[in-house]
Amino acid sequence: MIITSSVLFLPCTDIRKTVHFYHEVLHLPIAQKQADNLYIFDTGYGYWGFCQYKDNRKPLSGPQGVCLSLNLPENEDVLKMYEQLKDLCPVYKKPAVHPDFPVYSFFLQDPDGYLVEFQKINDPEQKLKTGCLKI
Repeated sequence: MIITSSVLFLPCTDIRKTVHFYHEVLHLPIAQKQADNLYIFDTGYGYWGFCQYKDNRKPLSGPQGVCLSLNLPENEDVLKMYEQLKDLCPVYKKPAVHPDFPVYSFFLQDPDGYLVEFQKINDPEQKLKTGCLKI
């Protein structure tokens, strides 16, 4: 069996605001729409799904909740992305070197308070693998 991708599903409170943020502001392609309350966005190497559940479940957001990270090729790209987005949505933390990890990043907040990180992992020993996982 070959795993070709993954989808992380998260609850949201207003799917229209979520679609606007991830598709119109961050420019992530919509990979799939299921009914009117669930959208799946393509991050390039996996997918993030957001659903406005009918049982009104709460988002897993905020500083103690879920952090969604997008990797960029260089530190300069992190800074460029910050400059493009800083006036379009709430900034949680400005670009900086992380005090505990070999990462240069900044954080935004989506409409539900999920932290969205744009990062460059700077430890050459910790390269992320891409492609398919064979099981």
